[in-house]
Amino acid sequence: MKQYEAGKIRNIALAGHSGAGKTSLAEAMLFLSGASGRLGKVAEGSTVTDFDPEEIRRKTSVATAAAPLEWKNTKINLLDAPGLFDFEGGLCEAVRAADSVLITISGRDGVDVGTEKAAAAADRSGLSKIFFVNGLCDESADFYKVFENLKAYFGPSVCPVVVPYIQDGRANIYVNVLEYKAYEYHGGKAVDVKMPDMGARLDGLRTAIYEAVAETSDEMFEKYFSGEQFTPEEVIVGISEGVKSGAVSPVFCGDALLLNGIDQLLNGLVWLAPAARDKAAETGVDADGNPVEIGADENALPAAVVFKTVADPFIGKLSYLKAVSGKISGESQLVDMRTGEPVRVGKTLAVCGKKQEDVPYIGAGDIGAVPKLQGVKTGDTLCSPALRVRLAGVDYPSPTLSMAVVPKNRGEEDKAAQGIVRLEEEDPTIRFRTNRETHQMILSGMGEQHLDVVAARLKKKFGVEIALEKPRIAYRETIRKRVRVQGKYKKQTGGHGQYGDVWVEFEPCGGGEMEFGERVVGGAVPKNFFPAVEKGLRESAAKGPLAGYPVVGLRATLYDGSYHPVDSSEMAFKMAANLAYKAGMPQAGPVLLEPIGLLKCTVPDSCMGDVMGEINKRRGRVLGMNPAGKGTQTIEAEAPEAEMHDFSTYLRQAAQGRGSFAFEFARYEETPPQVARKVMEEAKKVQGSET
Repeated sequence: MKQYEAGKIRNIALAGHSGAGKTSLAEAMLFLSGASGRLGKVAEGSTVTDFDPEEIRRKTSVATAAAPLEWKNTKINLLDAPGLFDFEGGLCEAVRAADSVLITISGRDGVDVGTEKAAAAADRSGLSKIFFVNGLCDESADFYKVFENLKAYFGPSVCPVVVPYIQDGRANIYVNVLEYKAYEYHGGKAVDVKMPDMGARLDGLRTAIYEAVAETSDEMFEKYFSGEQFTPEEVIVGISEGVKSGAVSPVFCGDALLLNGIDQLLNGLVWLAPAARDKAAETGVDADGNPVEIGADENALPAAVVFKTVADPFIGKLSYLKAVSGKISGESQLVDMRTGEPVRVGKTLAVCGKKQEDVPYIGAGDIGAVPKLQGVKTGDTLCSPALRVRLAGVDYPSPTLSMAVVPKNRGEEDKAAQGIVRLEEEDPTIRFRTNRETHQMILSGMGEQHLDVVAARLKKKFGVEIALEKPRIAYRETIRKRVRVQGKYKKQTGGHGQYGDVWVEFEPCGGGEMEFGERVVGGAVPKNFFPAVEKGLRESAAKGPLAGYPVVGLRATLYDGSYHPVDSSEMAFKMAANLAYKAGMPQAGPVLLEPIGLLKCTVPDSCMGDVMGEINKRRGRVLGMNPAGKGTQTIEAEAPEAEMHDFSTYLRQAAQGRGSFAFEFARYEETPPQVARKVMEEAKKVQGSET
């Protein structure tokens, strides 16, 4: 593939609801343009963009894939993004590198949650939206119903460009509303057909076009509503400029599996989609935080953003770049603005699915990849040392589901951890940490399917099999009463013995960690033994008397004791403090504390009652509700962490993917007795298994 300048490049993110046919559409575009030698199928695992073993096995996209093609002397970089919500991070990557979003919609199902999410992602990034209604050869498909659905949801900016002519229940003829031309498809090849009644059939649809053009400027708006007719030139120019500005969202249609309407879509992308030259210019910040304008100029200093990373133990790391300015090549002297370290570019690649091809450079506005960039992460800005500008990274969603990682083979904990860290490089929606209290490795992700894919990749890439379990909760213990107890340690083993004697007062306090104090009088315990007493108490407080969880809100005061001038030692007083702790804590009204979090959950009005009921079932307390716009409410509540493990799964089902939530630790509260009993029983089982 030859090099293209920014004015001849279109960067298109393919997005939409899962099952709408995004990957099939990409396959059709690649095949029709000649970028692929055969028309692959998702069901057969033979498509260009679904090449990962997990994608082939699951028959669905789980990661964003790049696939460039050439059409009418224009390079179109397709970025096929997953539609499943568990892999939303892929959509974020595609949108970061794209200049417009091609949203695929099922001709049978119409606007769905994935449609809404794709449109919202485009709007957040200020990208143009183009719709493609797919699968129209299905007898249950209804383009005109879907089109009205689009207008109802997205308003008058929705503009029909290609519409089907239904004949004998099938859509083989597609009409270009702007050109007044009709095409019949046979095996993907378009043949002009004459339709005498075309004008009458298109009159209603052209009203939608005029409404869309009216949205492009105040002048057009006034002209339309004053009753004046737009000239053909005004319509063409209005739509073209409207799409580039985001004021108009054109609608195409066809059938990806039969190649119907694909050529008209490609023509439309070349004509209507904004060029990289128009959209690739960005505003970054310099070292002092001042804004810096970066234009899509190949002759300028190089600057690029890493929007995706693939980490593989066999082929190494591959960093996908969107060049914003200049040229990225093997001769480039770059610096990573996150680390400040120099970056050496060995070679530059054009990537089409899993295939790689060496290219001389990645020019401004273009997309490519560079292998083996050590220390470089997704979201990093790579630029000339003379430029030193930081560009926006990739805005990923936060993980919503956490599971404990248990290697199936003993002794593979380190190997599992190292493998997950490598996978975290290529999928920043993964979070991995070790809980020092529960001694568990915790893997967090976007949902059950996401974590299942992580486990499968860990096995395939790094040879480690893991099981995923519900993580244990980091409880706390405290006391409710004041007690005074003695701890006396006396041991005689020949020669010098061991002797330490302390009286300690234990009482509740409002703090976190244990507070230590002393009010010894008369030298009953020498001052040089105070640190040993404190150390003994602090070590003891790491395990409470009920279930072995750390004790908080405890004040321990040394107020009396005795010593032996020869046999007393720091070790003896430390042991005496431990004995006092063991004797006093069971008498001090110990209670179990559970972590309570603050929940902020945004859901559609229609399911708000169900979600509030579910929060109450999970021992939560609803604090209030606030309008969140577009028919949604944000519920604020407090809930125990122990009850929120699978809340993300429930919410996705209840809100049909339209809900979101954040849950953050707030404080510890006393655990209800019936719950505390279960926790203590479980703790005894765990302690028994560990011994």
